[in-house]
This record gives sequence, C-alpha cells and structure tokens, in this order.
Amino acid sequence: MSTVDRAWRWARPSLPATRTLALVGLATLLGSVLLVLRDIVDVSGDLSTFYLFAGVAAVAATVLARVLRVAVALVLAAVALAVGLAVYVVSLPYDPAVAAMVESNVELLSGQSLLEIERSTVWALSVTPTPVFVTWYLGLRGWYGSAAAVAGGMLGYLVLTGDASLSVTLFGVVGAAAALGFGDLHRRNASVRDAETVAVVLAVMVLTPALVSVVPGGSGAAVGLAGGDGGENTIEASLLSPESSFDVAGTIDLSPAVRFRVTSPESRYWRVGSYNRYTGEGWVRSGESTAYREDVLSSPPGRSRLLQQTFSVESSTSIMPAAWRPVEVGSAVANRTSVREAGGLEREGPFLPGDSYSVISAVPVASPGDLSGPVGADPPELAERYTQLPASTPDRVARRTANLVGADATRYEAARRIQQWLQTNREYSLEVEKPSGNIADAFLFEMERGYCTYYATTMVTMLRTQDIPARLVVGYTPGEEVEDDEYVVRGLNSHAWVEVYFPETGWVQFDPTPAEPRQEAEQERIDEFESSSETGSTATPGGTPTPDGTATPTATPTPNRPTPLGGTPTPPDGPQNGSGADDDGEGGIQLPELPSTDRLALGAIAFVGLAAGVRRSRLAERAYRFAWLRYQPRAEPRTDVERSWQRVAYLLERRHRPRRTGETVRGYLSAVDAGPLVRRVARLRERAAYGDDATEAMADEARSLVERIRRQS
Repeated sequence: MSTVDRAWRWARPSLPATRTLALVGLATLLGSVLLVLRDIVDVSGDLSTFYLFAGVAAVAATVLARVLRVAVALVLAAVALAVGLAVYVVSLPYDPAVAAMVESNVELLSGQSLLEIERSTVWALSVTPTPVFVTWYLGLRGWYGSAAAVAGGMLGYLVLTGDASLSVTLFGVVGAAAALGFGDLHRRNASVRDAETVAVVLAVMVLTPALVSVVPGGSGAAVGLAGGDGGENTIEASLLSPESSFDVAGTIDLSPAVRFRVTSPESRYWRVGSYNRYTGEGWVRSGESTAYREDVLSSPPGRSRLLQQTFSVESSTSIMPAAWRPVEVGSAVANRTSVREAGGLEREGPFLPGDSYSVISAVPVASPGDLSGPVGADPPELAERYTQLPASTPDRVARRTANLVGADATRYEAARRIQQWLQTNREYSLEVEKPSGNIADAFLFEMERGYCTYYATTMVTMLRTQDIPARLVVGYTPGEEVEDDEYVVRGLNSHAWVEVYFPETGWVQFDPTPAEPRQEAEQERIDEFESSSETGSTATPGGTPTPDGTATPTATPTPNRPTPLGGTPTPPDGPQNGSGADDDGEGGIQLPELPSTDRLALGAIAFVGLAAGVRRSRLAERAYRFAWLRYQPRAEPRTDVERSWQRVAYLLERRHRPRRTGETVRGYLSAVDAGPLVRRVARLRERAAYGDDATEAMADEARSLVERIRRQS
C-alpha cells in the first residue's frame, strides 16, 4: 500500500461523528484565516497562485499526517515559513534593518492594516502555506487544541491588524469552539448528543466580547477632525481622519464647522494626503513616513511656481493641509512634521485652536497644451504602485473605459474624457445606498448618483485599467474668500479628487465631481447652520463662492472649483470632540451600528447558544411541566381520568421516587405512603381503565382531586 493510500485510509470520512465535526470546525477556523489572506492577495496579486499555495499545503498535510512525525513536520513548516519571509524581504524596494522590521510588526499589532505595508501580496503568499499545513496536519493527528491554537493565533494576528472583519472573526470563533468542543468529546468517546455544551460555550465566547465592546470607555476618541458638529457620518470625519484607510460609505452629511483660515495669494485645493491601494470597497495608503528635513521634499519634475500659505487652525486636528506640492515647512512646526512617501504632510500630535503653520509649495505650471502630447515612460515602481487594481475587478470596467477614451487618445485626453463623462452622466447626491462589491464597477454600471468619493474612485479605477498611473486624493477645496487673500475652510469643504501622473510634469489634478450641485449642497448646509443659530463657527456669514475654473492646473492663478467631501468610511470610535456625547449634545451609550451580515452572525450564534442552553438546563421541559400540571384540556372521560393519574404520578415521582420496573401501582402507593387523595385517584383510574362505567362525574372528581394534591405539594 502506497503512502498516499495509507494516509487517505487513515483520514477518510469513516470516522466517529465527533472527530468529523472537530475537523469541520478546524476547517472553518482555517477558512476564516484564508478569507482574510485571500482579500489581501486580491488587492494587487494573482488569486490563482494563492489557491495553489493553500491547496498544495492542505494536500501535503493530508498525505504526511500519518507517515511524518510531528517534530519533523513542524521543522519543515518552520523552514517553509522562513523561506517565504526571506522571499518577501528580498522583494521589498528597500533594505530593511531588523529593528525596522520589528517596529513594523509592532505597528501591525496595534492596528495597522497589512495592506499598508509594501508588497503585502508577497507577504500573504509567503505565510499562507504554513498555517494551512500545520493546522490541518495537527488536526488529522488528533491534536485539536494545538491545531486550533495555530490557526487561532493567525486569526488573532489578523484581527489586531484590523484586516479581519467581525463576521469573518465570528466565523473563525465558531470553528475554534467546534474544534475544541467536539475534539474533547472525541477524546472522551462521548456522544454528539452532549454537544449542547459546545454551543453554550460558543455563545458565551462570542457574545461576551461583543457586548463588552459597546460599553463606552473613558479615553475618548483620537483627535482627527474635532470640534463643532463634524459628526461621524460626515465626509470629513471619514476621509480626513488620521487613519491610513477608509471604506467608501453610503449616505453622509456636511459639517459647517470652521477648520482653518488660509492666507494665500491664490486659492488652491488644500491637499491632505493620497491613497494608492484600491481594495474594491475603499482605499489604503501604504508606505512609510519620514521626519521632515529640508532635503526630504522635492519640487515636481516640470515647471512650477512657488506659493506661500499660512494656515490658522480653528478646530483641534491632526491633519496638515497644503497646496500641492509642498517643498518647505515653516520652522515653528518643522520639528513635529513628517512626510509621507507620496509627499503629503503629517502632524505629529494635534494642532489646537489658535495654532498656525506656514508652507511653501511648488505648484506645477502646465497648460492643457503642455499635457496633450505623448508622454514618456513612467518609472517602473511608480507605475506598479499606481496602476494596481484588485484581481476581482470586473473586466467590463476596462472594456467600457477603452470604448470611451478610444485607442489613440493621449493620457491627458483619456483623463479629460473620463472626467467629463462622469460629470455628465452621473448625478451628485449625498444620499446614497452603498453598493455591495466593487464600488467603481457599481458606480459605472448600476448607480445613477453619488458624491465625490464615488466619482474619484471610479475615475482612478478607469484610468488604471488603461495602465495610466492615478491616485485618489483627499483634502479641502479653497473655501470661502472672506478677505483679500484670506479663505475660510469649513468641514463641508472636505473633498476627494484625482491626480494623474505625467512624467514630464508630475502629478496633475483632475476633479470628476460636478461642481454646481456640490456647491448647492454646501450652500444649503451653511444656510441651515446660520438660520438655526448653531454655534462653533467663526466664519463671516455668507455663501461659498463658485469661482470659475477647470479641473486641470494652468499657468494662471485661476482658482479651482470648491467641493465638499464624499464618503464616510471607517469613522473613528467615539465622538469627534472627545466629550463623551453625540453630535446633538446628548449623552448616553451609543451602540455601534453593525453591518447586516455581522448582526445576522451574532443573532444566529445567540439563538443557537440560547437553544442549546435551554435544552441543556431543561428549561423547556420545566416550563412544559409547569403548564401541564396546572392546565388539563378536556377530553372524553376515560382519557380525562388517565391524564389526571399521570399528573399525580409525576407529583409522587418528584416528591418521593419514580415507580420501579415491575412494581404494581398499589405496591408503589404503599411504599411511598401515598395519602387518601392519591389512592382515590388511583381507584378512579382503575375503574376507568378496566371497567365500562367511565363518566363525566368521575373525570370531574379526578381533576378536582389532582388540583388539591398539587396545591398540597
């Protein structure tokens, strides 16, 4: 018999039910891990390679589980993991020191998504085979606890990085509980009928942390965009939080609270940061930050002019807007400023109201004529970074884009055609039902309206299908000009737009969101704010201007169109001002709104646990007996008398002992010293069962006697 035949014979499904269910639990736990890793690979990798690695590891574990000792198997797994991580390190575009890698892992454990690290796809592929092989190998060997620890540890790591959703985590917890519970039953040769304990333990494991998580803590929220009424459901709170990722959301609101006063000789879009990695449902910013030095920031490759801006902070915030491209930061804040890999500025620690900072930017000078010609070759690393799309992106997005831009379009022409098509064919609205699946695909083929994150996400995706480097950018539109060269920037000026790369010019701004309806929404919110006498604004009353201008920069200082933001991805926990109250100023516990799939998963687990607990504690039987003793439905006399006797017999059993096998009724009544009322019911039962004179009067007497006996018990 071959090694494969022996392994299959040992692992085939002709197993005790408890063992089979324990293995199913392990497969469920392992599946939750693979779901998360698959999503990471899908963002910028080849899913067929992922499936191959996971499948080969599972088959190897099945084949080797019977013939390979545990120590040898673990050594082989460790070697495979080391080789995979070595491949990952070699793939990095820089040479990381050991200390830097340790620091990176600490950041991951504190909530940084794996999608934020470089070459996340290579990382996921390098680690996938090890947990699959070790978990399945140990499970087939009957080491259920160790197997669950391996897969559970990996799932826990993914939970800490924030990559595992609640529903996937619940999926894994169910599998872990099943593996441990049924594995224990298998080792004790117990029956599957004892599995209610597993369900009860599972419900406690899942629901306890879920309930604890809604209890408000005392630390308050991290400062991102604070003050005023910039609630969690605003565009601003989601796009411009300190987080490095966001999911495009549904219906959002606009905040009229003032954030900055900007002194600048011309109005610009005040850029906060950009995102390079599209997940299908949102965006992730990868790359590292570097402490600001004079040599860190560089001018764009083409012609540019210098622009100095001074920002006066009106609301506590950790963001640091500036016109693109910043090249110098004022000395007052230089020592607390860092620079993202993509060139955006970050503040180390929050700004407080009254703080100010200055920035000098090198604004690209390029006319449409300068951009309309053929472009040179893109740097390979930049092209790879900014043409990434999830492997699951539907092909119809690329087909429609190719038909729209045409085969001979230059890069500038392609960008302009996509921008104009979106502005013309989609309506602007803040009330949107978030689609399931790929946002860009849904906005392109299924939706009729949306706001700026939908427009910008779709334009970047369309450009990337044509191998044109593009990225999503967030920040603020110019705001309201209240004095010469002075602009008031509110929360409702937060916005998302697009930057397209031109090798001879650098990154060029395009805005696919239609301007007029967006400005109308802004003005309506300002009017509501002023008419209701809301507090928190220090701006001069008045509307948001609607300056003319195009989405592409020119050599003149013509201002770009202002815009509000669009999307409420992953809002920070708790209120924005850290006050412990919601946006209406009302206190109380604010329960988190879970996605429907998560609510269904929690509800299902709670129901199964409750049902098992009720069955295990015999609560249902007790409730039935309680009602049965107190209420006897009427029937024909003989049945009525028999039911009365059964109730008396139950009371005797509960008070004394059950009737033994072979013991007569009269012998039993003598042994337990039954009283005259019980004996009378027994005689009535004898007459009804063996005689022909069962009457309504006998039935009424038996029922009455039972009530007297029950009340005396």
